[in-house]
Amino acid sequence: MRAIDAFLAALLVVPATCKYIVPGGRWHDTKGSIINAHGAGITFDQNSGRFWWFGEYKTEDRPEGGGVSVYSSDDLGTWTWERLALAPVEGHPYISPENIIQRPKVAYSTETDDYHMWWHADNSSYGLLLQGHAVSSTIGGPYKFVDATAPLGNWSQDFGMFTDYKNEQTYALYSNGDSVEGRDVYISSFDKNLTSLEKSVYRFPKFDLEAPTIMQTEKSYWALMSHKTGYRPNNVVAFRADSLSGPWSQPFIVSPLNTRTFNSQSGFTLRIKGTKKTTYLYIGDQWDSNSVWDSRYIWLPIEVNEKQKSLELNWHDVYDLDVKTGEWSPVKGKSYSVQNAKTSGGAYKQEANFATDGVILTGIYGNDSTITFENIEGSGKPQWVSFYYQTGGTPDRIGGSWQLRRISSVVVNGDVSSMQTLYQRDTHKGIILSTPLQLKLKKGKANTITVGGLFNGFDYKGADLDRIVVYPAEH
Repeated sequence: MRAIDAFLAALLVVPATCKYIVPGGRWHDTKGSIINAHGAGITFDQNSGRFWWFGEYKTEDRPEGGGVSVYSSDDLGTWTWERLALAPVEGHPYISPENIIQRPKVAYSTETDDYHMWWHADNSSYGLLLQGHAVSSTIGGPYKFVDATAPLGNWSQDFGMFTDYKNEQTYALYSNGDSVEGRDVYISSFDKNLTSLEKSVYRFPKFDLEAPTIMQTEKSYWALMSHKTGYRPNNVVAFRADSLSGPWSQPFIVSPLNTRTFNSQSGFTLRIKGTKKTTYLYIGDQWDSNSVWDSRYIWLPIEVNEKQKSLELNWHDVYDLDVKTGEWSPVKGKSYSVQNAKTSGGAYKQEANFATDGVILTGIYGNDSTITFENIEGSGKPQWVSFYYQTGGTPDRIGGSWQLRRISSVVVNGDVSSMQTLYQRDTHKGIILSTPLQLKLKKGKANTITVGGLFNGFDYKGADLDRIVVYPAEH
């Protein structure tokens, strides 16, 4: 059975209704722990009939060398923790806690009937620039380290992997360093065993990009990449081609200007071939340089226009995805304007022609200057609430360090003991973005939501607010 046919057959047993996908939210696994799998790669495994999410396992004391975690799911919304697929080994030259283990990806070899994990393998000074390789007889691992090598004798930094669904050929994608000589991105083919690279089929010259991923539609190949700005987000770009060997188009921006790809970085794309529709997902990371281990995930549907030879990402706070049919739809929420909110202390409303109702609410300093939304309708169950905001301009630079976020407190119905922390990533002036929190609201219309400021490393100011949107409880 061809892999794509097995993929379709396996999808038939997946429940039609799945959990909401909420970009930028705190996602929890089935045990209630926050999902910890950054720089993700997602593999659909025809043997298990499940999706497997591999990612960097980061903790506060091990932000880089924590190994590779793996989760599994039937629906892309409900994830079960499996294990550390690749655990760090003290004193190992390539996978010790002091080493860099980034952007892991896994593919299946039909030739050898096993699973191969590849990643960017490096030391703490990024002086090795290698690709790591590990193997397992089962997709969930554990994986056994094989080697770390220079691909075709070249450098390798950010790593990606792509399998062509038409001929099942797998490719490695990698940028080759930060020096003047190393500003290219390569597409190189693996051998059928997935144990080594055979040849480079294309080189993107001197664009100085990273975080590559390739998406394949019926007519085109699309390469998405990020500019090199460290943990500061930027406008992800895409290229289009009829063939992996090119020629490739000029790069173009995929999201609304100045949103910095909704404060995310590219890294992976996922093709979902359903019974009614093929959907493509952008799988990005919303890095937090202050606490990289607590970074969020931005997964958004990719809208493709083959006629115009373009694709774009549009924001959705909450959407429902059915992996059986391939269909997805935005979830409708109820909006509450700052015009009707109550202020305290130094918080005040200010004219803003870019705001939803022509007003922005600013001056949210600490818990003495707050804003309270009243008469909020709740269901009595946990609900996602998106807070639309701007941070007012370029990142704050305090003591030579960029502060890429504002932090606010969120209190429901005056119960300070249930206070949650809202991280609001940096925005351009006049650009409204949103951050979600899952809150427990009482049933009925008598709820209040109060927002104050929390200390973010240099002051207690929360972001300026535009509105909140309350979404129905998940089914």
